[in-house]
Amino acid sequence: MEKAQQHIHAWIADEEGATAIEYGLLAALIAGVIVATVTTLGTKVTGLYTTVESKLP
Repeated sequence: MEKAQQHIHAWIADEEGATAIEYGLLAALIAGVIVATVTTLGTKVTGLYTTVESKLP
């Protein structure tokens, strides 16, 4: 019985799963920022090329 309690206490104190979840959330946040940045820059570059194209003869 004592070994079972020790095993349960060790399992509760284990923070590996929490760390993995934190890294996953951080990776998702970084990916979201990258997607937003690329989308914004892509729109601006498209507008720039459209402006240049309209001014060409």
